[in-house]
Amino acid sequence: MKTLLLASTLSFAILSVTGAAAQTKPTAITIATEGADEPWNFTTADGKLDGLEIDLANDLCARMSVRCTIVVQDWDGLIPALNARKFDAIMASMIITEKRLALINFSQPYAPTAAAMIVEKTSPLASLPGAGTTVDLGGDPAQVKAALAPLEAQLKDKAIGVQVATSNMAFMDTYFKGVAKIREYKTTEQHDLDLQAGRIDGVVTQKSTLGALLLKPEYKDYTMTGPTFVGGVFGKGVGVGLRKDDTVLKEMFDKAIQDAKADGTIEKLAQKWLKTSLN
Repeated sequence: MKTLLLASTLSFAILSVTGAAAQTKPTAITIATEGADEPWNFTTADGKLDGLEIDLANDLCARMSVRCTIVVQDWDGLIPALNARKFDAIMASMIITEKRLALINFSQPYAPTAAAMIVEKTSPLASLPGAGTTVDLGGDPAQVKAALAPLEAQLKDKAIGVQVATSNMAFMDTYFKGVAKIREYKTTEQHDLDLQAGRIDGVVTQKSTLGALLLKPEYKDYTMTGPTFVGGVFGKGVGVGLRKDDTVLKEMFDKAIQDAKADGTIEKLAQKWLKTSLN
């Protein structure tokens, strides 16, 4: 019985190793994006996809010598659809967090993450304390609590918009639940429009996105306010979402991203789309 059990175990181990080794480099892949998160990824008036991640996806595919198709998927369905093998990768300004790493894998990050709040210049929230400072949510809990305490009184009963199922939502839910009125939106476009319409008092989203937004003429009367937030719920940067068993594809993306960083391509795309540096 022990001999049979050992033989069975060895056979399973050999099959596992053989299966892993048999994974080959793909020649064609499908990448999903949200198509509603300008300037990272968005759909133009004529129905075409554009943005930093669209340009970057095409660049990475060329480096990997694979044929790529880019499709649109609603934000809250991205991870389930990836694991259901409806596409092969996600490039949708998705932050690498421990919660997501329990479900999928990620490439190395191609952009750092930092969040901030945008409000109308005439709003009382335009003078939130902490402007010009950065709060590391992954730091000492007592220091984080002390840094956020001055914000609580001013955010009391204020309506703050965030995109559902994002790190921005997790941030508000973790630190300001029961203080601010948290409004959830399916897309960033929706909360931006509600901010313009005066239906909410502010929006929390990625700082790089806000920087590009404020350059638009229609947002000349808006400003970033309070501190910048990093770490903790804001994870380890933005990466390509991948299935856990697609180890070869992860290696391919990791190398392509590293090369795109090294030759300045990602930085050029940041200047083009975000009007700022990622360094």
